Amino acid sequence: MSKIEMTTPLVEMDGDEMTRILWKMIKDDLLSPFINLKTEYYDLGLEHRNATDDQVTFDAAEATKKYGVAVKCATITPNAARMDEYDLKEMWKSPNGTIRAILDGTVFRTPITVKGIEPTVRTWKKPITIARHAYGDVYKGVEIKVPGAGKAELVYTAEDGAQIKELIHDFDGAGILQGMHNTESSIRSFAKSCFTYALDTKQDLWFATKDTISKKYDHTFKDIFQEIYDAEYKEKFEAAGIEYFYTLIDDAVARVMKSEGGYIWACKNYDGDVMSDMVSSAFGSLAMMTSVLVSPDGYYEYEAAHGTVQRHYYKHLKGEETSTNSVATIFAWTGALRKRGELDSNEELVKFADRLEKATIDTIEEGIMTKDLALITTLKNVKVANSGDFIKAIAEKLSYLIA
Repeated sequence: MSKIEMTTPLVEMDGDEMTRILWKMIKDDLLSPFINLKTEYYDLGLEHRNATDDQVTFDAAEATKKYGVAVKCATITPNAARMDEYDLKEMWKSPNGTIRAILDGTVFRTPITVKGIEPTVRTWKKPITIARHAYGDVYKGVEIKVPGAGKAELVYTAEDGAQIKELIHDFDGAGILQGMHNTESSIRSFAKSCFTYALDTKQDLWFATKDTISKKYDHTFKDIFQEIYDAEYKEKFEAAGIEYFYTLIDDAVARVMKSEGGYIWACKNYDGDVMSDMVSSAFGSLAMMTSVLVSPDGYYEYEAAHGTVQRHYYKHLKGEETSTNSVATIFAWTGALRKRGELDSNEELVKFADRLEKATIDTIEEGIMTKDLALITTLKNVKVANSGDFIKAIAEKLSYLIA
């Protein structure tokens, strides 16, 4: 069988630790045997980011603007412990935060559902898609460790020199400070992406902040969403038979836990980060969730919505067997390949992405799965596969579907 040809490269962003190991397995066993894979490669592993003073992250984002579609492996966002472990020049910022700031847009994360993996929230019957704002807030925050007594102020200086000042706190001893920001243009892009995606998928859209406490910051999000909805989307939503619903974030959490699912839940950046992990875990596993950054300029970046699986990586380095779930990383590749195929009118590439997803789901539903799923499945007599054998089982199923 001849391999599928690609006309335009994908931007490929390699990552860290166990997900980097899985990345190579996926390419070797599931992609390269069937596709003449065409990518522009960027190594976003922490060591290479450190060696390039993080320039490689910016280069990868700009390449995504050039080619339109990217696929990204999970990466380390360093903390103090990682500074020592990797002998870093500085505590580099989150690669995801950097890329999202450059591309703008919204991250949509949806659980991957399979038979035999039942949601832990018994009322959930349909996937819940988390729409995470992809810019600003704590991910672009500026922080100070306050050494001692003193006055902290929030100061804005206009171009003409005029100033607005707000007292943050009179410190009588050591403490901490954090400054966050967002922009109206980014919030508007976020809102439009959410409303458009809801119409495309014919799902209700929920949005939640804490505007009763944050009467300027969060309230601005609420106001912009309502303004855009009323002016541009209200009639379209009514015609489509779907609803836009705003509530406070704590009320939204309570409602979500009693809902049936089947809607998009739009969240600010940090809320979306936390809630996507909650939703994915409650639907089965952190490794069972798709994630795509959709830019208003038409750029797409697909990734797994989980971390680098550090604990398994350390076991791997010791030569110990691991059973790491690679489904979300596989679906990052299928999402990117499908979008690349759609943009290039490459039907064979689109069909391949569909078949690889089906092969992955079929493998699990036939009882071959990684340990995290085996611990929660309702299927009987399942086989727990190690990291490599699970991917090879999918490859065998894929070969059968393609033959």
